[in-house]
Amino acid sequence: MATITKKELIDRIADSTQAKRVVVKRIIQSFLDEIITELASDNRLEFRDFGVFETRSRNARVAQNPKTLERVKVPSKRSVKFKMGRLMKEKLADASTVTEQA
Repeated sequence: MATITKKELIDRIADSTQAKRVVVKRIIQSFLDEIITELASDNRLEFRDFGVFETRSRNARVAQNPKTLERVKVPSKRSVKFKMGRLMKEKLADASTVTEQA
């Protein structure tokens, strides 16, 4: 499994659209900033066929340190949940079928 960085993504988009790399970088960064802003405001982001981002609150709880068996209080926190959309599900299902056959 390869890791694709934001820089590599910017380069690919700039090459495929013939747009300047600086412009593509600014657009992508602005897009990511808007996603963060909306999620911080507890808004749900829905991109048809791609997926949905939404925040979830986890309640405070008491956990146990497995090494020392000491009980530890874990504070409540917010996390982001992503649910993939139809096209992504189909692409991932197709990719897993190909790798199983190989």
